[in-house]
Amino acid sequence: MKKHILVGQSGGPTAVINASLYGVIREGMAHPDEIDHVYGMVNGIEGFLSGRVEDLSHGLSREQLELLKLTPAAYLGSCRYKLPEDLNAPVYPLLFEKFHRMNIGACFYIGGNDSMDTVDKLSRYAALKCIEIPMIGIPKTIDNDLMETDHTPGYGSAAKYVATTVREIVLDASVYQQKSVTIVELMGRHAGWVTAAAALARRKAEDNPLLIYLPEGDFDMERFAMDVERALGKKNSVVICVSEGLKDERGKFICEYSDEARLDTFGHKMLTGCGKILENFVRDRFGVKVRSIELNVNQRCSAMLSSLTDVEEAAMAGSFGVRAALKGATGKMVSFERGNEEAYDLSCGLKDVSLICNREKRFPLEWITGGGCDVGDEFLKYALPLIQGEPVRKMKDGMPEFLWRT
Repeated sequence: MKKHILVGQSGGPTAVINASLYGVIREGMAHPDEIDHVYGMVNGIEGFLSGRVEDLSHGLSREQLELLKLTPAAYLGSCRYKLPEDLNAPVYPLLFEKFHRMNIGACFYIGGNDSMDTVDKLSRYAALKCIEIPMIGIPKTIDNDLMETDHTPGYGSAAKYVATTVREIVLDASVYQQKSVTIVELMGRHAGWVTAAAALARRKAEDNPLLIYLPEGDFDMERFAMDVERALGKKNSVVICVSEGLKDERGKFICEYSDEARLDTFGHKMLTGCGKILENFVRDRFGVKVRSIELNVNQRCSAMLSSLTDVEEAAMAGSFGVRAALKGATGKMVSFERGNEEAYDLSCGLKDVSLICNREKRFPLEWITGGGCDVGDEFLKYALPLIQGEPVRKMKDGMPEFLWRT
């Protein structure tokens, strides 16, 4: 008997999270003998629990699906809902009763670390109760910090946005002859992948940004001052890129120096403001013109600077996940595996989601250079293939056309 499949989106959006949703929908519709409907959870597991579901296979036209592929944010809406650690909690039989009533044959969750935790718990509960509903995670995060995969959908577009924007900032900062410092604060709580992408802005090694600081190393204010002094000796205009998650040798976040850090619903510190702290420090120490810029959510929602490679790989991950579920895979996350060392070659695989959730892939320490204030050529070789290509967009009145939920 034909069954339905269910897909949700969770966590922070990216420029290509909807491309993965597109992949799930298109692949689901390509198997009419096995799959009847593709349903979407509106606002993830949290919305599904309250009965919010949308028919995606019959509710969207072919033209709308193509718009979906290039639409930023999470079309279905997102959530930050953490399932209980105790599999005996009443929410689990409630969820699976809903799956049963809807005749769900497979469930897909598109998200990052916390979303893979949801996939892990649902798959373990299904195994405990001998319920045959495949649970598959489709990776998503601009942070690029998921284990067991070469990279994650969303990172390539974020890296392209960061590199492009920093290059523009560098040009803008260079127009005056007096000494100046521009500090660009970028996303990355514990992993420096997004901030490292600023290195892609350079044309040659001695170009700005002259200094790049990642959260993988201990940040010291006095050493920072020496780095800035050295940089100002080389150029009148100095651009510095820093991760929001910079911390000192005691483990205290630089942003906490202002005592304004708060917690999100998962207990993660909401880190903003280290750029402003460093701005004030540089102004007081050197007396030069200085400004700080926080790129904030632009890093994850700027679809106009998305990478075609990233879009296509995100869609590929969604499609592969559906095919894997139809073959009986469960408790897995779709992974990216890089092949040929010389020419960029990528394929999809499956990894146990239990090896991925609640862990973080940090930026390799051996790729950090300059005594902690730069990244090396190994990173450039890794990241350059991920930012290639520009999608062809549908435009109207000079603006991009996106798919809006009514």
